[in-house]
Amino acid sequence: MSNEIDYTARDYQRLLNAMRARIPDLLREWTGYTNEADFGNVLLELFAYMGDILSYYQDRVANESFLGTARTRASVIQHLRLIGYELGTAVPAATTLLVSVPRDVDSVVAVTRGNAFSTKSRRGAPSVRFEYTGQAPLTIDFAKVEPDAATGRRVFDGIPVEEGRFIEGEVLGTSDGSADQRFPLGHTGVMLRPGATEDVQITTDTPGLAWERSSSLALSQGGATHFVVAVDAEDRATVAFGDGAFGRIPAGRVVATYRVGGGPAGNVGVREINTILDCPQLAELGAVVSNKDAGTGGAAREGIDHAVRHAPAVYRSMHRAVTANDYEALALSFKGVGKARATAGSWNDIKLHVAPEGGGHVSDVLVSGLLTYLEDKRMLGHIVDIRDVKYVPVLLTAIVGVEPRYTGLDVTERVRQATAALLAFDRTDFGETIYLSQFYEEIQNTPGVQYVNITEFRRRPTDPDVEATGKLEFDPFELPVPADDPKHPGGIALDVRYRGRR
Repeated sequence: MSNEIDYTARDYQRLLNAMRARIPDLLREWTGYTNEADFGNVLLELFAYMGDILSYYQDRVANESFLGTARTRASVIQHLRLIGYELGTAVPAATTLLVSVPRDVDSVVAVTRGNAFSTKSRRGAPSVRFEYTGQAPLTIDFAKVEPDAATGRRVFDGIPVEEGRFIEGEVLGTSDGSADQRFPLGHTGVMLRPGATEDVQITTDTPGLAWERSSSLALSQGGATHFVVAVDAEDRATVAFGDGAFGRIPAGRVVATYRVGGGPAGNVGVREINTILDCPQLAELGAVVSNKDAGTGGAAREGIDHAVRHAPAVYRSMHRAVTANDYEALALSFKGVGKARATAGSWNDIKLHVAPEGGGHVSDVLVSGLLTYLEDKRMLGHIVDIRDVKYVPVLLTAIVGVEPRYTGLDVTERVRQATAALLAFDRTDFGETIYLSQFYEEIQNTPGVQYVNITEFRRRPTDPDVEATGKLEFDPFELPVPADDPKHPGGIALDVRYRGRR
């Protein structure tokens, strides 16, 4: 009798075959084990089925034990906490509002934290809420604003707003005086910026006691009024306090103020924020609001793939920015930053070119938050200059033949989508080279395209056509984008032909 066991037989069929192979050695009198109607065969199939499931669980447990193979967000969160890296929460989009009032208004008004504005709701697209988030009120003296010559209204330029909602004065519970108390926040989707301590504000019944958010309680003294906020895989946030030796134990009621929201929904277009939602001091004056710039910087919570790629670089930097690579790694770990490229000028000058997630231009809010985040990480004397990236339009002109069973409009739309995908923000990087052959391949593989001939391939309208070289090259701080040109909508002008005729 053979005692060899194949430990690699872990799926259903191989487990079943392995058990059947041992039957002649163990139960020679059982000859009907291959009969589907045999009750013993049914038991073998059940055992094989259970073994397959248990093997799957074993593999999953083994995979979740290592950062490189973990697939659940909860496991990745726990792994990265070992190196002091927290997955980023969603971040809000930001923009600036224009507010106009009638000519005869000469009042002084103050816009305070939490005053809200919004886009209009549409079918399938709910309204998006934006709030003024400054700690100090923004005072507007309309008497000092000159009326616009064209409209006669007084127009004030400069109310910075961020997408999201304030949750103010939420009672989390009452301290029982024990160590390591934890209080869950009532709303999911809390927004936490790296390095910012005011995103979640905690007050207790002890008069004059100011609590401060910290990244860890490991270095907190016994009387330090520190707390930490941990966010789980379901975006539920929990406030944790110390044990008296590492961080103070709170007393009385625990009250929280924080903001929720964030995500790409806040990246709204120009003039889409036009509703005064909760700012009665402006509404009473007959004010009209509008955003002069598109909302930028809104991004969903950090994905586990992004964290696994960037966390090691942040860990190697030891949360200190010394080299240009350190600045890039730390900037990319700051939620809202989609791409970053740093260079060192003189000995203390760091130029950091940043593109917000999804593309667009860097907002003042993102610049301010990133500078604050880098403040305690940069070397003494380093001057960080955050700049916009340079977006370079790419233009294509192509003659496309359409197969008989397709319509020209359908093929045109598919070709535009295919070429735009090649220049999508997530598929491009600084200083890369784009080849003409990529566009030939993408267009030719588009359903309905019979043939394609690209006659124009250039960086921008003023650049020479480089069809002869077959490639477009970009500088280290340039990013290619589809041209927004009337003659090249979506970056490509198409001459669609049916069976070779116009």
